[in-house]
This record gives sequence, C-alpha cells and structure tokens, in this order.
Amino acid sequence: MSATPDTTQSTDPVFMLQRCYLKDLSLEQPNSPQILLEQQQPSVDVQMNVEAKPVVDGLFEITVAATITARMQDRVLFLVEGKQAGIFELRNIPQEHADMLLGIACPQTVYPYLRANLADAITRAGFPPVHLAEINFQAMYEQQQAQQAANDAPGQLN
Repeated sequence: MSATPDTTQSTDPVFMLQRCYLKDLSLEQPNSPQILLEQQQPSVDVQMNVEAKPVVDGLFEITVAATITARMQDRVLFLVEGKQAGIFELRNIPQEHADMLLGIACPQTVYPYLRANLADAITRAGFPPVHLAEINFQAMYEQQQAQQAANDAPGQLN
C-alpha cells in the first residue's frame, strides 16, 4: 500500500461562509438637538440593496446594504446607512445553483447581522431601535430574474 499524498482536487460541492463583517456604518442626526425636543411620531423609510461580486476564483463577496431615514415632517431625525458583507466559498456547484445561492442563501445569512448592527447603532444614538422586517430573499431573487428576463426579451409592441 502506497502512502503517496492525493494531489487531485476534490470535486465535492463546497458552499461555506468564510467571513462575515460590517463593511460600512454611518449615522447622522442633522437636526439635533432641536428636533429631539419635538413630540411627534416620525415616519421611517427603509431602502435595501443586495450586491454580489467575485473576489477571486471560488470566493464571492455578498453585501446587503440598508438605509433607514426617520423624518418628522420634512426634517430628518436620523439617517443610518449600513453594509454587512460576507465572503462565501462556492466550488464545484452548477452555475444555476450558484446563482441561487448567491442571490438567496448568502444574503439570508448576512442580513441578520445587518439588522442587529443597525438596531444597535440607532439605540446607541438615543432612539428606540428600528427592527427591520424579515426579507424573503427568494421572492426578491425571483422578481429580479423575471425583470431581467423581461429586459432581455426582444422588443414587443404594446
């Protein structure tokens, strides 16, 4: 029996989170302290974005970004922007499955960290936390795919 090392690469599928990190976080209170003395209920607007980009062969960075803006009438109470990212390893996975993992499973893994970091930043700024709702990344992915397919379709007359 030979004890030579196996130099062939494995063909087993690999999907693994290598690292999760807070990529960017900022908080602004442009109208403080005057606006803090008002007793109105603010309106809250949330904008979300997901981005996937290759880092090196087999490694991808997935970034989930959110901007939360709280307003009282036409004045900003606070504005919080955050980006939570993860580096994921994907190897030996068919492209159609890799696209789904990058568009659904990866953001789903990173998003809870973003939610916690934004709620913490808002609380540390002296406000009640804003808890972001759960997101159905599968529905978001399917909507993006349908929109892309419609954009890629040949011109149609309406």
